Amino acid sequence: MNWFSAILVYIVIWWLVLFMVLPFGVKREENVQPGHDSGAPQKPHMWKKVLATSLISAILWLVAYFVITSGMIEVRPPQ
Repeated sequence: MNWFSAILVYIVIWWLVLFMVLPFGVKREENVQPGHDSGAPQKPHMWKKVLATSLISAILWLVAYFVITSGMIEVRPPQ
């Protein structure tokens, strides 16, 4: 795996994990003010979610890198 492929794999994993982490800890606003969305979270804690996403993605990327480079899965046909 070259560096460009490694970066692309990390980005794909990162976005997938982010969409899985976003719903955790979401609490809706009890008293909605006029003009505000009733489904908006009170405190989204985005920095915590971005940090958790980055850590989880790094671990998953290391697993994917090991699997690809060890030859467990052939990503290219043998020549």
